[in-house]
Amino acid sequence: MSDARESRSTIAVEHIKIASTKSFAEAKAALERLVPELDPGILVLLRAGESERALKQLESGPVLARFLSRDHGSLLQIAGRRSKAVQYDIGNPLTASRMTRHQLSAALYAPLRVLLYEDASGHAAFEYDRPSSLFGQFGDERVTAVARELDASLERVLIDAAR
Repeated sequence: MSDARESRSTIAVEHIKIASTKSFAEAKAALERLVPELDPGILVLLRAGESERALKQLESGPVLARFLSRDHGSLLQIAGRRSKAVQYDIGNPLTASRMTRHQLSAALYAPLRVLLYEDASGHAAFEYDRPSSLFGQFGDERVTAVARELDASLERVLIDAAR
């Protein structure tokens, strides 16, 4: 018989919405221009044990990159409707490693999730949870300090995409 133990805690998360006067398509194009896709070559280098080369590429790369995107709006067809909504995983492997080296559980939130959707007025909106409120639960100032950097980087890029 396994000896599994469970612990639970409740955390406060600050949720942010950035409304735009841009159309969904305009905001999507702006975000994807400002936040490039993660270079898949970095993961190839890491799998091959070329961590020094990967580190150099990450250090010279963008502050934030798109890991994945999911067309969540199409999923609503299951419920008989369609919407314009894309969920993005956004982050930086170097930034993530600066947190997870101290608290591996921080990997739960790295990369971050951002939702872009068309609101009822036909304009774009971004929603996300403030990184420092997610990562702050670990009670490690080294992790929280990096999360505050993410707060600023993510807010800046989303406001730029919304303008």
